[in-house]
Parts: sequence; C-alpha cells; structure tokens
Amino acid sequence: MSNNLKKLWIIGAGQMAIEYAKVLNELNIDYDIIGRGRASAVKFEKKFNKNVYTGGINNYLKKFSNKKPCGCIVAVGLEELSSVTILLIKYGIKNILVEKPGGVYSNQIKQIYNKALNYNANVYISYNRRFYGSTLKALELINKNDGVLSFHFEFTEWIHQIEKLDISPIIKQNWFFVNSTHVIDLAFFLGGSPKNISCYLGSGGGEWNPKTYIFSGSGISKKGALFSYNANWCSAGRWSVEVLTKSNRLILSPLEQLQIIYKASTVSEYVKFDNDLDTRFKPGLYLQTQAFINNENSNLCTISEQVNNIKYYKQISSDC
Repeated sequence: MSNNLKKLWIIGAGQMAIEYAKVLNELNIDYDIIGRGRASAVKFEKKFNKNVYTGGINNYLKKFSNKKPCGCIVAVGLEELSSVTILLIKYGIKNILVEKPGGVYSNQIKQIYNKALNYNANVYISYNRRFYGSTLKALELINKNDGVLSFHFEFTEWIHQIEKLDISPIIKQNWFFVNSTHVIDLAFFLGGSPKNISCYLGSGGGEWNPKTYIFSGSGISKKGALFSYNANWCSAGRWSVEVLTKSNRLILSPLEQLQIIYKASTVSEYVKFDNDLDTRFKPGLYLQTQAFINNENSNLCTISEQVNNIKYYKQISSDC
C-alpha cells in the first residue's frame, strides 16, 4: 500500500495517543510522539518502547525548528485542542487530524477554520464513529436501497455519570458540544446535514447545560430526508440513530452494533459485518487514520464541514 503521509507527529501522550500509536504501528507508519508531562510519557514508553519528547509542542518546535512532518495527529486534552492545532497550522503543517470536536467552544472551531484557510492547511475532526464497521455496513445498505427516506437520532446523556467525572468544569459546562455532537455528527453523516431545522427546548437546565436538559426537533436534510431528534438528560435513554430506507429500518443502538427491521415485519435482527478492526483497535480509529494517511477524505469530517454543522448545533442546544 502506498501512503501519501510517510511521517507523522502525534501531539499528546495520553490514552488517545496510545490508541493512535497502535494503528500507526500496524500500518508501519513512522511517527514521533510529543507529550507534555512525564507521567503519560513513561506509560507510553513502557508500552511501545518508544521515546516520547516531553515539555510540550511549543518547546519541541523551538528545539527542532528544522523538523516538519507530512502530517500531525492532535490528541491533547480538550482544552488544548484548538491552540495546539492553530500552532501547528502556523508552523506550516499542511495535514492535521484533531480529536473531536476540535475545541471546547464553537468559536475555537471558526478560528481553526480561518487559520487553515489562510495557510492552505487540511484539517479534519476525528469523528471516528463515521468509520465504525456498523456505520459502513449501514451505508452499504442505504446505498443498496436508494438512499435515506427519513432518520431519527437521540443524544441523551447520563448526567448522573457526568457529575462523577474528574474533568474540568469548563468541559462539563460544554458537554453538549464536546460529547453529544459525536452522535449528531454520525446522524447527519448518514442522513445528510439539515436544509431546514426546527428546534425546541424544555424548561430547566443545570450545570452541564444551562438552558435545558430536554431537547426535541425535526427538519429536512440536504439529501431530502425528513428527520427528528430528542434527548432528555433528566430521564432514561441512550445514544441511537435510526435510518429508514424504502426496504428497511436500520438501528444503531448501541452505535457499535447494527440491527435491521425489514419492511412488513416487526422483528429486529442483528446484521453481521466485519468488525475485526473495531475489535483489535479503538472502534473506527484504524480506518479513519488510514483514510487520513492516504488523503482519502470523502468520509472524514473537514474543518469546513464542522463549521457548517456548528450552525445546527447552536440551534439544537441554544448554546455552544
């Protein structure tokens, strides 16, 4: 296999960096790891027997100003995603895959977009659920049945679990954008981004979303599919996407699995598909990283697409 990006940097040495390193090792891609603190670096070095440059990307660029890879994978903490990405763009990196959603605030995404435009850089957001085996099988069945007629998605969050997480209050306060958009992106990827959308909010929010914990709405996508959504963070539920074609209903719930209900039936059946890569690696990450390396960007979320979708995220959440 001929790869377009022969040399990469992974920025960050935490768990996501480990997941990316597993993939790059399998693909036999040369890469450097640039971390910040020693604790994560030691863990990474022990796992892969590979040196980690510590001290952060700023210090690294000052020390090795003559180095420039073909591309970078940004796997730092959420609050550093946008600043690190912009730094790399200004340094002259032309191909960047940044962990989702690219920042904590939506205005940070616009800043990345503007810098990428000015420096002619390709920036992609790592919405890896687009590359799940279940998603790709769903796409196959959708195309086989002449496209999506309608779809529905749910992005209920378990706030009783969120409050236990040892993460920054800023991240919790922007939970819709940093977390719920994972499933919304998948729904729009399958059914099309909105052409028109009407959004409604229930009363009463809280620490994790000040406006409300109850969301509902509907619209029509640019592919001509009618869609609806709901989420109630005060009640029961889970992430899910349901897509209806002329022949069947496809159900992703959990998103890693695919069920099908055929027309004129009420019985749901699990669909078999090749999930070997999703078993051996973090689901979706292998094929997404491979697509990034080979400049096969048709299924990747571009920074311009993320900026466009933020318009709808703002309407759905009345925030972010």
